[in-house]
Amino acid sequence: MRTQLRWGYNFSFDARPQVLPTPASPHILVVGGGVTGLVTAWVLLDRGYHVTIVSKQWATYTSEQRLTSQIAGALWEYPPAVCGQHTDEQSLLKSKKWCMVAYRIWEAVAADAALSVAAGVKMQRSVFFFPGPIEDNPKQSRKLCEIYESGVQGVRRNPGLAEELGVESRCGAVDAYELTAPAIDTDQNMAWLMQLVQRKGARLVTECIAGDLLHQEKSLLARFHAHAIINASGLASRELAADPTCYPLRGALLRFINDGQDFPKIDTAMSIAADASLDNEIVFLVPRSHNILVVGGIAQPGEEELDLTLDSPAIRRMEARCKSFLPCLKNARLDPEYPLAQGLRPGRDKNIRVERENRQHGAEQSRIFHSYGHGGSGWSLSFGCAEEVAALVDDMLVSDQHQLPVRSRL
Repeated sequence: MRTQLRWGYNFSFDARPQVLPTPASPHILVVGGGVTGLVTAWVLLDRGYHVTIVSKQWATYTSEQRLTSQIAGALWEYPPAVCGQHTDEQSLLKSKKWCMVAYRIWEAVAADAALSVAAGVKMQRSVFFFPGPIEDNPKQSRKLCEIYESGVQGVRRNPGLAEELGVESRCGAVDAYELTAPAIDTDQNMAWLMQLVQRKGARLVTECIAGDLLHQEKSLLARFHAHAIINASGLASRELAADPTCYPLRGALLRFINDGQDFPKIDTAMSIAADASLDNEIVFLVPRSHNILVVGGIAQPGEEELDLTLDSPAIRRMEARCKSFLPCLKNARLDPEYPLAQGLRPGRDKNIRVERENRQHGAEQSRIFHSYGHGGSGWSLSFGCAEEVAALVDDMLVSDQHQLPVRSRL
């Protein structure tokens, strides 16, 4: 399947790359096997590049620890996301552009019945609540105006949504708006993405690359016969990009059985952002496929260990908060196979980094590019960031050609 998206790039959802590579096509090494790495590989493959993806681990489907990309709530959001704020306006402006690229692509996936099932993507009614009139919160009021103008589907303000959905208004649900957003079953989609990029020609290598990429750039380029390296390693960028501004933002979700037996089946996503809630804590509920409702959340900066349990105080508070917000969850049953999901979101003090490495080898510019620091917004920003970093690679390779002697280019 091929589709012409509004942002002007022909994007292929089937095994055939949009632009077929030749033996002479450039080869790009992508470091990282999460959603950022896989989507970046997809964009590069459709531009006609050869791609190798290196990751120390891939998506798993057991009760053991899963990738951060699998732990995510993965409900598309217009920035800033519910789990945290951007620290500078430039990053926020870029994120607003990037998120709409992803919106259109996930929307196109959801519009195809077979593709929607295979990829685990659907368009989901999503409601965002506030403890007072939205206009009393200038940031949220401005955000709503931008959403109205963005082309997002189904945008409607309605203070009566709390009563309609059985939400306790005293928990910070006085005003609300709804929209229709892509909701992604992360386990299903990660499997689909891995299969898709391999069918398009990507080679997957399981390997742990350690240390500053800059110090091993030449050896990696030579070993993988690559023309460029894209670092999409998330939190590992503390080491691979020698970036001390990266930090873990620990998050967790509870997984309830959403089959209609213990409470009326929930088919609407609901949330209160940290900056909008009365106690500065996150509440969100997202229906997943296979009768699962994911409920959260927490955002704990600087917490490195994945040692939370169902009895951890933070988890018990999170559960109580969500059940107070939506009282029908009082008797909800946890998924016995996988009740608690936790992961380390890749935070960054300076926000998202999508750029060429600015350190040099003497007078020689690096051929490393970065896409990391997405925090809790990796799924929402995936395609926008991938497009931007791919364009940077394009520019470098065009510049390479311009710098060659005329005879060498013939």
